[in-house]
Amino acid sequence: MTATSPPAAFPELRQAIQDLCRHYPNTYWRELDERREYPDTFVQALTEAGWLAALIPEQYGGAGLGVTEASVILEEINRCGGNAGACHAQMYTMGTILRHGSAAQKEKFLPAIANGELRLQAFGVTEPTTGSDTTKLKTRAVRRGDVYVINGQKVWTSRVQHSDLMLLLARTTPLEEIRKKSEGLSVFLVDLRDVKPGSLAVTPIRTMMNHETNQVFFDDLEVPADNLIGEEGRGFRYILDGMNVERILIAAECIGDGDWFIDRSTNYAGERVVFGRPIGQNQGIQFPLARAYVNLRAADLMRYRAAALFDAGQACGAEANMTKLLAADASWQAANAAVQTHGGFGFAQEYDIERKFRETRLYQVAPVSTNLILSYIAEHVLGLPRSY
Repeated sequence: MTATSPPAAFPELRQAIQDLCRHYPNTYWRELDERREYPDTFVQALTEAGWLAALIPEQYGGAGLGVTEASVILEEINRCGGNAGACHAQMYTMGTILRHGSAAQKEKFLPAIANGELRLQAFGVTEPTTGSDTTKLKTRAVRRGDVYVINGQKVWTSRVQHSDLMLLLARTTPLEEIRKKSEGLSVFLVDLRDVKPGSLAVTPIRTMMNHETNQVFFDDLEVPADNLIGEEGRGFRYILDGMNVERILIAAECIGDGDWFIDRSTNYAGERVVFGRPIGQNQGIQFPLARAYVNLRAADLMRYRAAALFDAGQACGAEANMTKLLAADASWQAANAAVQTHGGFGFAQEYDIERKFRETRLYQVAPVSTNLILSYIAEHVLGLPRSY
């Protein structure tokens, strides 16, 4: 913990993550970024230590922790200079199986996910023509005997090349045959190891950061009917159920990023001497860093509030969305202040500022844009007319 850090909750948990992350310093992430490679050894180490099974109940071989503790794990990874976005999906995607899967599905998949035998990192929802309007997705699943045959396309399906399993949202009832637009969608657990040749094609998308994401095409992909999660046609509700966890966990990553930027910048500003004085003595450097730090601490409080509500089984949609918005804004503010503080060195690869700058920028857009969060708050909290 540096001089800029507030008293941290869960110190033993944080220390354990820090100890693991010491084996994966900034040079590790920098070299992966340059080669555009997946952090396989890091993800494997997290898995073997049991951290990616934090939210899986003990009866299935997991740690049985809450979202609060899971958020601290991911926060601390980013705080150490890493990128938890390479593996965070396993924490919240497995929740769909846990909360809505059958007893047989839980027994079959959760222990294997917990011990690392299987990776569940891929989540197929977004499509090129519908974007955030999930209820209009076009990927179609048709029941034929004991299998569903799936045709369609997904985009921004991250980590599919490093997963054994993928959660997939597809339409099982045509849009024109449903009463409510949220009906007729179903969730499937696709075993990527068993797909027939030619039925699934993956096209990588190169992005501004080292983030493994793809377009995925389905051509008569057969999925066993036993891999339908929950009831047919109720998949949209199941997906929404996990989105609050996703927002809380990613907010924690943003807080970790923000604190990393503040730590780096305050240390640099105290040591860098220009015109005979440390640049940190200048209010032009102090004030942006101080404001970013204040906003990070506010986002941090909202993160704990949202996580506590979820862990208590209470409604937390507003809080989860607010913490995602606050944390993403605060980390981006800290990133900009860090670049400005470091001047030209902020753009130099060896300082890692530019790498983390690119990584944290993602969360203004994904997994939900800040504008959609504001629309949610306006409608569902303030009672204003629906805007979309």
